[in-house]
Amino acid sequence: MLIPSIDLMGGKIVQLVQGEKKELEFDDFEYWIERFSKYQIVQVIDLDAARGDGNNRELVRQIIGRLSCQVGGGIRSLRTARELLEAGARRIIIGSALFAEGAINIAHARALAETLGTSPLAFALDSRKGRVAIEGWRNETAATALDLIHSLEPFCETFLYTHIDTEGSMRGIPMEAVHALRRSTSRRLVVAGGITTQQEIDSLDALGIDAVVGMALYTGRISG
Repeated sequence: MLIPSIDLMGGKIVQLVQGEKKELEFDDFEYWIERFSKYQIVQVIDLDAARGDGNNRELVRQIIGRLSCQVGGGIRSLRTARELLEAGARRIIIGSALFAEGAINIAHARALAETLGTSPLAFALDSRKGRVAIEGWRNETAATALDLIHSLEPFCETFLYTHIDTEGSMRGIPMEAVHALRRSTSRRLVVAGGITTQQEIDSLDALGIDAVVGMALYTGRISG
């Protein structure tokens, strides 16, 4: 399944390369909301909130009021998670809050699951050079994506893996990394990072994996 991505920064939709260089920018929200309305679910990421540089929370609320969404970016407390679910988010993506002082924060993951249930929880595995990156991808941890899966699998229904090294590059996602993840968990698996062709999406779908697509949609490489 293809999941379009709406990344928000400074009140606009943007596309970044490897989470750093801004490549595209749009402010026609109505156009993209209408265009993505046919999809089962859309990913909405508040990049400013992820980086601790303010937030686009009102825009997020407007979008999740009109589209079925999984929402991430700066969701570091149980209260924020609950508020977004109550506002209409279908899933919430938790990333940085899965760590405390550099270690995997199993206690927080358990608290989220016990309070909200596992169904709406998607835990982010944002990986750069084999290590999980947090806080808007600005800081790398010592953990790998597989480390998080092994520690946190009981507490979520979905894992979202982003291959930062190819994110926004339209070079394709490394399938060997994807296969390793698929073998390691029975949970729903969603992947992102350079996915460019329908063939890739079909190959992922055959493995039972959903594909988050941004740059290829916004540039027209994939029609949607």
